[in-house]
Amino acid sequence: MGENMLMKLHEGMVILYAASVLMYFYDFLQTNRKMKRIGFLLLCCVWFLQTVLFIFNMYETGRFPIFTLADGLYFYSWVLITCSIILNIFVKVEFIIFFTSVLGFMTIVIYTFAPSHWGSPTLAEKLASELLLVHITASLVAYALFSLSFLFSLLYIVQYHLLKRKKWGRQLIRINDLVKLEQISYTLNLLGMPVFSIGVILGLQRLYLKMPEIGFFDWKIIGSFFVIIMYACFIYLKTRKEMFGKNLALWNIASFLIVWINFFLLGRLSDFHFWLS
Repeated sequence: MGENMLMKLHEGMVILYAASVLMYFYDFLQTNRKMKRIGFLLLCCVWFLQTVLFIFNMYETGRFPIFTLADGLYFYSWVLITCSIILNIFVKVEFIIFFTSVLGFMTIVIYTFAPSHWGSPTLAEKLASELLLVHITASLVAYALFSLSFLFSLLYIVQYHLLKRKKWGRQLIRINDLVKLEQISYTLNLLGMPVFSIGVILGLQRLYLKMPEIGFFDWKIIGSFFVIIMYACFIYLKTRKEMFGKNLALWNIASFLIVWINFFLLGRLSDFHFWLS
């Protein structure tokens, strides 16, 4: 099996793993059994691919491949997935597979995009470039979802004030009811937050590969984590019903303003994205 084919298989495995984590995240918040089943099937596909690649690596090297840091991370991720699948089948512990999947996903991303185990420098550079592509794509998709969620919250505020002032006009009829506006806004954030988190994880891996001297106290990194915290709080407050209605819409609008500050202002103060120029 050529090294280029191995790279593609690892990339495919990371994509499947990310999709599985997203499915489990949705089930974690919404208790959606269909999403949970899809997430489990995707995780089984990841486990199968990992097992095949692990056996191939063992055949190629003629030894049990755990003696380097990269191989150790790979085996650690495989053990995590194996244990979580066994627990899911025989013990049925809720949410354990979600949290182990998140940990395993972070580990396999570090392994896959680390250049140390790719023999060809050209191939390692190509992989790093594809990592950048996935990072940018995930981030922009998340920004789009956050933007739509912001617009629905803005419509919520407009509708709320029209109802409060009893302005029964054409605008009131054309805007959806408050409950639906809030639910759509929440669903968009529910999709956007994990996608953005995956983009941040991949971006940090890219940072480690290209600019390890920057460290993690860069303005862009701090801003990105603050965005995650804001939207995680939004989802928590909505799920636990500790905030709703106008206050939740205002929180969402404030969260989107943080996204803009992070994208436009902190991006200029940061060295994190200098390779894009």
